[in-house]
Amino acid sequence: MSTNSKIPSRCDVLVIGGGPAGSSVAALLAKQGIDVVLLEKALHPRPQVGESLIPHVWKYADKTGVSALIEREGFVAKAGGITVWNGNISRIAFSEFGFDRPALHVERDIFDQLLLKHAENLGVSVFQQVAVRKVRLDLDSPNIGYVDRRGGDAVEGNITCRFVIDASGASAVLAGKFKSKRLVDSSMRFLSLWGHFKGSRYVAADGRSYPASEVNTVRPVTFVTSFEDGWIWHIAMRQYASVGLVINTERARAMDKSEREGFFLDTLKKAPYLERLLDNAEYLPGSFSQRPDYSYYSTRLCGENFYCIGDAASFVDPIYSHGVLNAFYNASITALAVTESLKDFTRRGRHAQLCENRIRQFYGFSRSLALGEFGGDGVDAELVRRFMRQVPSVELELMLAAASMSERSENFHRLSMHAGLNLHPVRSKAHVMEGLAL
Repeated sequence: MSTNSKIPSRCDVLVIGGGPAGSSVAALLAKQGIDVVLLEKALHPRPQVGESLIPHVWKYADKTGVSALIEREGFVAKAGGITVWNGNISRIAFSEFGFDRPALHVERDIFDQLLLKHAENLGVSVFQQVAVRKVRLDLDSPNIGYVDRRGGDAVEGNITCRFVIDASGASAVLAGKFKSKRLVDSSMRFLSLWGHFKGSRYVAADGRSYPASEVNTVRPVTFVTSFEDGWIWHIAMRQYASVGLVINTERARAMDKSEREGFFLDTLKKAPYLERLLDNAEYLPGSFSQRPDYSYYSTRLCGENFYCIGDAASFVDPIYSHGVLNAFYNASITALAVTESLKDFTRRGRHAQLCENRIRQFYGFSRSLALGEFGGDGVDAELVRRFMRQVPSVELELMLAAASMSERSENFHRLSMHAGLNLHPVRSKAHVMEGLAL
């Protein structure tokens, strides 16, 4: 959208945020002929962490029609995952679970820009460098106040709509307004630190390491290793590797940014196998970033004229790459709820409640999977069990295998049993490896 384009005074749906959740819900609504305006406070491409996408995302990309663009971009296809957890080495391969479309390692800045451009091409009115400051929902039509910085100056304005969808990520605009954002129990509260490395070797499915130049010929895996205070990821992409660590917030609370960067680099040097992968790699100055206190949820997600999706609704430990999948899933069901509500405004409350239940189901499932617990901190165990009954068994088996790799599968087993599911014990087990040739 041109920097000279005027933001309209009203629309059917206003989307806050141009990440995967916002771009996807906007695209799905625009495909139904709905008038959508999307406001994004940053200018794409935005600096972002490298991302591992599991094969499940393709069915949602197909819905928005963006799959061909993703394939054309040529992101790195990955073969599966290998973990070194408490000294135990395990591997999973997506092909062994029947997935015939690849998982991906993507540069999120490029990936997010691609999704946003696709939404715009479908008819969404996209305005970047426009930050939402106020939201009034107690009116017949929600009113959104924004600050437009496209021309360099800060110009205030307002837009009214019939529905507002908050996809503002960790900013969680509506959760801030509602005061509904809750951090999880301190023992399960984490922060992440990450940076980029050029020329890093990577791990493939055979347990061997390969030079960065072969990443498009020998498929990498997402490599994860635990250490005393948390866990580390290594994601090989086209031009560099994204390497990051996750630790309990209390471990780094007293450190400033410079100290955290030093801690980050020192930890990588001591981590099992990581020091070999990074031995001759070049750390890219300025690539260090962090996300504090990211384990949270909101107690209020959907209402008659608003929806909170993606990271604006909740965020959990990203160890199983559920973040973008969560965004796509939320976008899909929210687009359906809003579309049906616009057809019959008298049923908008019912559609909102159904949508909120589905979002909570998926969040609870992700949290039970990632943290090995359920029943607390905003998780409704019964909703999770209902969700598990709807998921194809092969997908559950893959998730169980992933949970087993990080020794977090006990409560996943318990939930599946209570849901009346009998997952196959062999296919659900990750392959144990004797060692890695790095």
